[in-house]
Amino acid sequence: MTDTVTTHQAAEDARNENVKIWVNGLLKPRAEAMVSVFDSGFMLGDGVWEGMRLYNGRWAFLDDHLDRLFEAAKAIDLDIGMTRAAVISALSETQTANAMTADAHARLMVTRGVKSRPFQHPGLSRQGPTVVIIMEHSRPSIPRPIRLATVPHMRGLPMTQDPKLNSHSKLNCILACIAAEKAGADEALMLDVHGFVNTTNACNFFIVRRGEIWTSTGDYCMNGITRQKVIDLCRVNGIPVHERNFSLVDTYGADEAFLTGTFGAQTPVGEIDGRVIGTGEMGPMTTRLRGLYRELVGAA
Repeated sequence: MTDTVTTHQAAEDARNENVKIWVNGLLKPRAEAMVSVFDSGFMLGDGVWEGMRLYNGRWAFLDDHLDRLFEAAKAIDLDIGMTRAAVISALSETQTANAMTADAHARLMVTRGVKSRPFQHPGLSRQGPTVVIIMEHSRPSIPRPIRLATVPHMRGLPMTQDPKLNSHSKLNCILACIAAEKAGADEALMLDVHGFVNTTNACNFFIVRRGEIWTSTGDYCMNGITRQKVIDLCRVNGIPVHERNFSLVDTYGADEAFLTGTFGAQTPVGEIDGRVIGTGEMGPMTTRLRGLYRELVGAA
């Protein structure tokens, strides 16, 4: 398929060829920003990360993102080696170096650092952590509603790899994305361990049915910040919203479907498993929520 799009598709911006990358306290040109082949993130996917958007000179919901980052690091017994204030300072330094004020995206990554030998034991990571901040000029440019395909890959149980962790270990989601593309879709719709609709490989998932918003229980999905903001906006604005189990039957019969994520905010879904959802275009509820979210970001 030649017209596949992604939920992170952005307009081309030549300025990104010359961005400065923050690597362990130093700002480096993009071509020179590197980490060791012995780094635990490269070698084992041992690390956590956050994605953030810059609106009107401010990182949206920064406190929420930092709360999630530090909680995830604690969960995997990783010492970030920086205070919260120091992380904010590094973000500001990188933002200033790249002259960014809006339409920018940051990926803040923390790994366990450089290992002394190429094996998995965390005790072998004796030079660390490694902290990297990649910032890009990025204006979302998704030309049409997303097409999804249901895949056999699941969001699993917390005792395997807790899906609430924003970890560097993304192979399960990558395999799901590959399966969806092989099926002619843009991204994957993933079920939970009980067969209920859960999330996509990259974003959280919502449907609209008869004026109500439905999303998963949250037990098996990433604890998305944009997801929670949409739920909160619904409650504040009198829009019925339910965190519940629902099936593909409910999904195929939805009036609208959309995805949430830091990059694209609310991305409409036009087709799932070859079935057109609603009109196949962005619906009125998704449009309304986009407007409410823009107002929230502007006031944040």
